[in-house]
Amino acid sequence: MNKIGLVIDEGADLTPDIIEKHQIAVVPLKVEWPPEIEGLPGETVFHRMKEADKRGIKVFCKTSQPSPKAYLDLYKKQLEKFEKLICITVTSKLSGTYNSAIQAKSFLPEEQENKVFIVDTLSAAAGEGLIVLKAIDLVNQDKPIEEIVKELEQLIPKTFLYVALKDPKWLEASGRISSIIANWIRKMSNIGLRPLLGMKKGVLKPISIKIGVKDVAEALFKEIESKSRKYRKEGKRIQIFISHALAPEACQKLQDLIQKDMENTEIVAANLLDEIIGSIVGPGSMAVAWYAE
Repeated sequence: MNKIGLVIDEGADLTPDIIEKHQIAVVPLKVEWPPEIEGLPGETVFHRMKEADKRGIKVFCKTSQPSPKAYLDLYKKQLEKFEKLICITVTSKLSGTYNSAIQAKSFLPEEQENKVFIVDTLSAAAGEGLIVLKAIDLVNQDKPIEEIVKELEQLIPKTFLYVALKDPKWLEASGRISSIIANWIRKMSNIGLRPLLGMKKGVLKPISIKIGVKDVAEALFKEIESKSRKYRKEGKRIQIFISHALAPEACQKLQDLIQKDMENTEIVAANLLDEIIGSIVGPGSMAVAWYAE
């Protein structure tokens, strides 16, 4: 039996090959779309969202947390293969996923309950994925589970997530940002400025405004380059995870800028945003997460 297994949710933006390679159990998140979007053409949900928007159809999705039973079933399944488990969740400040994970643990027999450790990333998308990748690395180093959890908890406040929206309407409709913040983003974009959102203590908030940038890729690059500069000069290595909602060209541009102009960096992943988070931030949006080690 393997020593430590992982349980995560769909919001971590990991590719199927990583999930399969490390035998990670993934709890599905719930998303409900109105009937109008189901029949629309498009390879992905982002294509269908763009088509709906073009036709003037309002198709804002509704998301809900997974049930405790969904976690409980995967805990039991993973405990057949692993001695102990680390469950890593999307931020508890924006979702009840963490609470479902906690409740599920309490339903386990006492001897199994003590084998499950739950970590609230206080992040999402690329930020959550970056922390999961760190957990995989620590597990592969054969560290004790208590030490792994402690290192992850210390890393969480040092992991930064920035988000650039093409249009804030999707996020506003989902209730994740207020109409005040959404209107602020629109006003800034209309006068040639690029506002960025970021995670602060688990909540998505405005963090900065970038001047003189052409697009979301340049805005995100300027933010990560300036904020990580001190650490890079100290010789620390920057770990970076990029997610995008149907913006492959912008994603590639951001990667090229980082690789060209940022020393001591490693892009550990660059993936499509999952349907849950992506449907909330909307097509064309991008997220980048990083930490220094």
